[in-house]
Amino acid sequence: MTVWLEIGGKKRRVEVPAGAADGALECVVDGKTIAVDVRILQAGVMSLVVEGRQYRCVLDGDGILVGEQRFEFEVEDPRSLRGRRGVGAGGVGPKAVKAPMPGRVVRVLVSAGDEVVEQQGLVVIEAMKMQNELKSPKAGRVIRVAVSVDDTVGAGEVLVVVE
Repeated sequence: MTVWLEIGGKKRRVEVPAGAADGALECVVDGKTIAVDVRILQAGVMSLVVEGRQYRCVLDGDGILVGEQRFEFEVEDPRSLRGRRGVGAGGVGPKAVKAPMPGRVVRVLVSAGDEVVEQQGLVVIEAMKMQNELKSPKAGRVIRVAVSVDDTVGAGEVLVVVE
């Protein structure tokens, strides 16, 4: 999978092996191969060892805490840029469904690749002993399911992405 990151005002091409998760992997950043050891500590928390340096990373809404420093990010699918006439044009592109509050995932109603209609249920989370069904903001295809049953999620954490 290829992603583009903007770091210090410079766009960088990052290639991550498909299905990458826990364990050792090799990423390619701007053509340079970098060994990365990934350890998932709990939902949204991981340890990365990059070129011998260890980093504790915590997903935090639209950002990630690396040590004490917070970085904000936006997921943008390059396919969604086709036909755009400027930044923020229309309501096109992937839409992230985020947790409105901290809670626990009790049901996942869709899988990656599923076609959904607007307002179709995607995920059910439980917070303060109440269950909340989170619905699709638009008709489309589920391109990512970021949670599993019994995961603990934080407010603003991305649960599902629909394009």
